[in-house]
Amino acid sequence: MSAAPQSLQEARLARARQSLEGLSIGDAFGEKFFLSFELIYKLIEAGLLPGPPFMVEDEFIVEQIIFLREVPGEKPWRYTDDTQMAMSIIEILRQHEAINQDALALSFGARHDRSRGYGAAMEDLLPRLWVGVPWQGAAQSLFQGQGSFGNGAAMRVAPVGAYFADDLDAVVENARRSAEITHAHPEAIAGAIAVAVAAAWAWRLRDEAVMPGREEFLNLILPSVPDSEVLNRIVEVRDLPGYEEITVQEVTEAVGNGEEITAQDTVPFVLWCASQHLNNYEEALWLTVSGLGDRDTTCAMVGGIVAMSAGAENIPADWASTREPLPTWPFADE
Repeated sequence: MSAAPQSLQEARLARARQSLEGLSIGDAFGEKFFLSFELIYKLIEAGLLPGPPFMVEDEFIVEQIIFLREVPGEKPWRYTDDTQMAMSIIEILRQHEAINQDALALSFGARHDRSRGYGAAMEDLLPRLWVGVPWQGAAQSLFQGQGSFGNGAAMRVAPVGAYFADDLDAVVENARRSAEITHAHPEAIAGAIAVAVAAAWAWRLRDEAVMPGREEFLNLILPSVPDSEVLNRIVEVRDLPGYEEITVQEVTEAVGNGEEITAQDTVPFVLWCASQHLNNYEEALWLTVSGLGDRDTTCAMVGGIVAMSAGAENIPADWASTREPLPTWPFADE
């Protein structure tokens, strides 16, 4: 493809990096709410929780910490595989100005870091990509040949939507390309498209004096999402009672919260959360983590979307400084 004008490429990369900032901080924030017993005891000793911990359910403990708006654990906040894979997307967009699937497959393999908490399927797949196994067959072979419909394609894709936010057709096409490398199942592809389009629309709405409500925002996204269970559940969250009339727990009971680690039970909840606080990054993240489930991933997705509508300046400065520094390789050749 012909190279984009430098000014366009610079603007697109700046948007993608802004989304990555929101995604990575959300990822690291959400990860803090998976509690170890060691951390629970420290919180009890600090007087932040009643003890002993074995008398209450873990989720009850997390809910109490969220109610107090305390982020548990030590600093810095460490990011997970959500951010690690999103950084590969930034690298490829910088080098190719589009999702080059062969290059992205190699980057996913080369940048694979076992300490970041990948799922079992990716721990099997990514080393194969690194040694040059064709991604097409490798991705399709997962889960008895149906491909993965996990939420991993959607968790990393918001920067694609931000990068191509000026061209919705390109958002859909490049989101699909980014997903297929590891998640060949149509549900995973639909989930990735939905999150990318949400990030694109969030950027397009950034200067609105009044942000659209949930129904209006989701109606902007729905036409781009392929027929799927993901689509059906987005319609379901669109049609739920108003924010003041329903609890987060009722929403997660209806459509999921990522507990099953699938696109179907993650993306609709994410879009519901983002749509409630398009102009407030911090509130969007507290709402999202209160749904529990796969909380690093749901917070990563919401963070990557809402950073585009609320703006980088709306991300709490202390959260940004507390997330561990990102490496330089996504942003410049080493």
